[in-house]
Amino acid sequence: MIDWRWGAVSLCFVATMAAQSATLTIGVLQRADDERLDAKRVELAYPFQPGGPLTQAAEAAIKESAFELDVAKLQVKLEVRSARSADEAKAALQQLGKAGAAAVVLDVPAAWMGAANSVTMPLLNAGDADEGPRQQGCAANLFHTLPSDRMRADAVAQTLLVRKWNRVLVLQGARPEDAAQLALVQAGIKRYGLKTVAVRPFKLSADPRERDLGNPLLLTGNADYDAVWVIDADFEFARSLPYRTSLPRPVVGDAGMVAEAWAPHFERFGAPQLARRFARAAHRPMTGPDWAAYMATKAVLQAALEQAANPSSAQILKALTRPDFTLDGFKGVRLSFRAWDRQLRQPLLLTDGIGVIGTAPVEGVMHPKNVLDTLGVDAPESLCKAR
Repeated sequence: MIDWRWGAVSLCFVATMAAQSATLTIGVLQRADDERLDAKRVELAYPFQPGGPLTQAAEAAIKESAFELDVAKLQVKLEVRSARSADEAKAALQQLGKAGAAAVVLDVPAAWMGAANSVTMPLLNAGDADEGPRQQGCAANLFHTLPSDRMRADAVAQTLLVRKWNRVLVLQGARPEDAAQLALVQAGIKRYGLKTVAVRPFKLSADPRERDLGNPLLLTGNADYDAVWVIDADFEFARSLPYRTSLPRPVVGDAGMVAEAWAPHFERFGAPQLARRFARAAHRPMTGPDWAAYMATKAVLQAALEQAANPSSAQILKALTRPDFTLDGFKGVRLSFRAWDRQLRQPLLLTDGIGVIGTAPVEGVMHPKNVLDTLGVDAPESLCKAR
């Protein structure tokens, strides 16, 4: 017969343990009715695009940290909000703050990130590569785990340089995003001493009078070049360009060889194990945005565990901004946030969608402090004034 007193003691012990446990709330702010997640678009597997909701990556990061969280008696709660506009995003962030969120992982357009100034908790952008929130639109509490467009351009330019593919033919799409990307590509080409043979606009159109504007043979003819760099925010023209150029030359940029935050075929530094764990949990391959959301969540958890008894947004923000705060990103080096734009330093993977061709920074590229800062806007160039 069990003494009732032992049962009472057990109940008291459980109650005491529960009372000693702290709770960390992490928010996720995503786009409502996200067109990038339309099944037909996901099937096309365009570069840089998500393969599913980034909440799956956040959940995977929490699950993988279960042991450390249990030891520290820290419970984690994920709060997900959706928005359809910048105003809704601002309201959602304020609601998350009132609900006790210590940090928020963002998967929203760059234009919505101005809402960062309306809250004080750390925000970690895992879903948009635009330079605006990292430069003129930066905020002291806005971090970026997804590599920027400029980082990707520098990674490709470094790779062309080391392979001695110095003469570059650039093909540019008609969207405003393509014009902005062209400026970043030209900056990368200039930084690494490559030569732009020509910049030629293309346009996909059903109008017979404009058919030649989307003809790869005509667009790449009458020029001598070592590589074709295609800039295509729609990805539709770009995906049909490899093996259709006038000269037998590699295609890079938004098709062919692309620079990604992550590739499921990366075979070093524990990457296959991470890829398999994610695929088992999400039933799909891990994409670059997934990796960025995973790393954003891991960063928040690691910072919170430094003061697990009472994690707060102020404490997490302070940890993320310390120079000695580093993360393991399964890329072979420790990763940290830059002081000038809050961008996560990281190697990029060069992939053709089938395998990983190489990584950047490439061997031989030098930097006075950290070679990872050869990718993206370096401190002397930064336009961010929020620090």
